[in-house]
Amino acid sequence: MFYYKRLRDLREDNDLTQSDVAKILETTQQVYSEYELGVREIPLFKIIRLAKHYKVSLDYITGLSDTK
Repeated sequence: MFYYKRLRDLREDNDLTQSDVAKILETTQQVYSEYELGVREIPLFKIIRLAKHYKVSLDYITGLSDTK
């Protein structure tokens, strides 16, 4: 599984909009949308921020593990 699928799943599971997550990452909704679509690579520090926000492991977000 690619990380961008996990980004979308986590966002939807937490009832957040792309704009909500963009604010958490201090970016725009457009840029965040590109992360979810796999058009743009998300920087590691932003993945770390999301892992902390969602309280999941980096391995889960990156698809290396199915354990949150």
